Amino acid sequence: MTTPWDLLIVVMDLEATGRPPEAGDLSLVLAGAELIDLIAVRAVRLDGDRLVPGDRPAVADGLLDRAASSLVRQAPYESVDDWLWRRGSGLAAAYLAAREAEEHLTRQRRRAPGRTGHPVPAESLEHRRAAERRASNEPVLAALVAATGITGPRTGDLPGVADDEAEIVLAAVNDAVMELEAVRQRRAIEQQAFDNIWRGIGG
Repeated sequence: MTTPWDLLIVVMDLEATGRPPEAGDLSLVLAGAELIDLIAVRAVRLDGDRLVPGDRPAVADGLLDRAASSLVRQAPYESVDDWLWRRGSGLAAAYLAAREAEEHLTRQRRRAPGRTGHPVPAESLEHRRAAERRASNEPVLAALVAATGITGPRTGDLPGVADDEAEIVLAAVNDAVMELEAVRQRRAIEQQAFDNIWRGIGG
């Protein structure tokens, strides 16, 4: 299993007992998780905030292999921030679809007949490993989960993350999700102002 899959499993477990994260937030964080794994296998390295591709190692996971193949291979290369926004577009839906296609998801039963709940991870070795990784409070996974906002307000803190490149990626992930939240808030305010204008005209 990869860090993105572990992240998705943990988030879905938490979602079953609380509110789900915003899809855009989760997509950005998954893109960050992919990048951390690609750095770990030396498919890419950081030069400042630029992603310099390395060799193409054999990556068994299809989505992570697709991520590796999408790295920009010409100077001045891509920044971490640009990667998050480009690769993160619709990424949560892609991971969920892949997981469901592989029959690694089940649906929560609802009391109303004929209705099914949101998908949850099926019991499996991968599920147990992801749960154990979370239970051990492994710093990178803990920081990624926190960045989704599912466990409470985001602080941007990265306690215990010792790897410099992972720390740069995680900081960029936190900045990106905070930027997306600011965009959502601005749009909500604009929509409220627009609605107030029309209520005034109608009244």
